[in-house]
Amino acid sequence: MEGHEHSHDHDHHHHPEGGDLHFGHGPAGVEVPGMSQDRLIEIETDILAKNDRYADANRATLTALGAFAVNMVSSPGSGKTTLLCKTIEALGDQPLAVIEGDQQTANDADRIRATGAVAVQVNTGKGCHLDGHMVGHAMEHLDLAEHSILFIENVGNLVCPAAFDLGEDCKVAILSVTEGEDKPLKYPDMFTASRLALLNKVDLAPHCDVDLDLYEKNLRRVNPGIEVIRVSARTGEGMENWLNWLRSSLQRKQGSLAAE
Repeated sequence: MEGHEHSHDHDHHHHPEGGDLHFGHGPAGVEVPGMSQDRLIEIETDILAKNDRYADANRATLTALGAFAVNMVSSPGSGKTTLLCKTIEALGDQPLAVIEGDQQTANDADRIRATGAVAVQVNTGKGCHLDGHMVGHAMEHLDLAEHSILFIENVGNLVCPAAFDLGEDCKVAILSVTEGEDKPLKYPDMFTASRLALLNKVDLAPHCDVDLDLYEKNLRRVNPGIEVIRVSARTGEGMENWLNWLRSSLQRKQGSLAAE
């Protein structure tokens, strides 16, 4: 229309050969119609700064207790809750508690409580991840014992939880062998942010025509320092390695706190 200035640059959408569309270009790594990259960065920075203040308070509480917190992240259906239940049972008298995140229902928290563990359910509604404020509020209801392990089971999602610090000591990504060897390449931010990847349901590998070595290779392509443990909650394969990792991580934290 005459006189109408159309300043929107279509080229930044980047339409390569073959019809693929990429909306993750630019400093913000995302595009929202009508919003500049600078504004998107400003909004994200404000949200994360507010979250980080809550996360820092959570971290201070955990440090005072000498507790070790694990933020367990995965896509839906990875077997995260089943693995967590088996882990709790195997840890025996180790003091622990669970914060269970889901969009709706208390089904998973009920499964956790059936093991005898204390669990607080956090329903996020339309939210796709837990945040520092939610976790801090849940911690107020847990009465964590000293030298505990706190398991934070995040909402099943490999995108949003990667950016949000909850005050945890580390993220542990659970990846089922049924998800495809390229999952780490598709969702690199989550696996880059994780200290450990649990390659779960390895008992199904012979039936799924998957390459476990390729899973590990792709994990290390996006995060060369990531540790990988192959496990099966159903058969118990690799569980002792996972339990030893948890116990040694708790001991290392306590040792570092004692040295301060």
